[in-house]
Amino acid sequence: MSDTLDVVLRLLAVFVAFLVLPLVVGQTEHKVMAHMQGRLGPMYAGGFHGWAQLVADGVKFAQKEDIVPAGADRRIFQLAPAVALLPYLLVLLAIPVGPGNAVGQSVDAGIFFVLAVMGVGVLGSLMAGWASANKFSLLGGLRTAGQLMAYELPMLLTAASVAMAAGTVSLSGIVDAFQWWWVPWQIVGAVVFFVAGLAELQRPPFDMPVADSEIIFGAYTEYTGLRFALFLLSEYAGIVVLCGLTTVLFLGGWHGPFGADGMGWVWTLLKTAVLAFVVIWLRVTYPRLREDQLQKLAWTVLIPLALAQIALTGVVKVVTQ
Repeated sequence: MSDTLDVVLRLLAVFVAFLVLPLVVGQTEHKVMAHMQGRLGPMYAGGFHGWAQLVADGVKFAQKEDIVPAGADRRIFQLAPAVALLPYLLVLLAIPVGPGNAVGQSVDAGIFFVLAVMGVGVLGSLMAGWASANKFSLLGGLRTAGQLMAYELPMLLTAASVAMAAGTVSLSGIVDAFQWWWVPWQIVGAVVFFVAGLAELQRPPFDMPVADSEIIFGAYTEYTGLRFALFLLSEYAGIVVLCGLTTVLFLGGWHGPFGADGMGWVWTLLKTAVLAFVVIWLRVTYPRLREDQLQKLAWTVLIPLALAQIALTGVVKVVTQ
C-alpha cells in the first residue's frame, strides 16, 4: 500500500468516526437519561426502545427554517457553527487509538497541538454571540469565554504532569511509556483534567452560559435548523474528544489489563465509552452551579490540585530514577 493511500484511508476512518461517534453518544445520552429519570418518551416512543427518535430529530432539524436575524452580521453568524465544530475533527485526527500507526496523523508535540486546537472552539461561541445582534447571546458568548479561560489552565497543568512522567509530549509516546502503577498517583490529575474538560464543553453541571432548561441557549439563542444542530454536534464531538484524551493521557490508551494489548483500539474505545457514560451520569446527577461557584472551583480547587500533581510527579520522577 502506498503512503498516500495509507494516509487517505486513515483520514477517511477518522472522518467516519467523527460523524458516527458523536451521534452514538447523543443517542446513548437520551436512553441513559430516560432510564435514570424515568422518561417514558425516549424509552418507548418511535419503534424498538425509542431508537427511531434519532431519525426523527434529524428530520426535525433539517425541516426547520434557517433564520438569520435582520441585524446580524450574516457572514460571521453563518460561519460560527463550523468554527465551533471543526477543531474537534482536527483533534480527533491526532488521538492514537492503537499501537503503531493507528492514528489519523501523528504529531510529535501532540499535547500542545490538541490543547491549542481545542481552545479555538470558543471562537465559535464568541462569533455566534457577537453576530446574533442579541445582547443576551453576547453575554452568553462572553460567559463561555470566561469559563474557558478559567478551566484551560488546570487542563494544561495536568497534561504537563503526564508529559513529565512519560518524558515526551507525543500522545503515542505517552501511551507507549505508560505503566499501570502510574494510575494511583496520577488519579488526581485525571479528575482535574476531566472536570476542567467538562467545564470547557459547558456540560452540566457547568452549563451556566447555555442553561437550556431556563429556555435560553446562551450564544446560540438565535440559531435554528441545521446550524443549531451543528452546535449540538460539536458538544457531543467534544465529549468524544475529551474522553479519548483522558483515556490516552491517564488510562493507558490501548493497553489492557493483564498485558492484553493485542485488542489495541478495542481497549481505547471501551475506556472512552465508559468515560462518556460518566459524562452523561454527571448531567443527570448534579444541579447546575452558579457562575461564582464555577470560578471558585477553578481558581481555588482545580488549579492548586493541578500544581500539587506536578509537584508530586516531580518527586516521583526523582525517586524512581
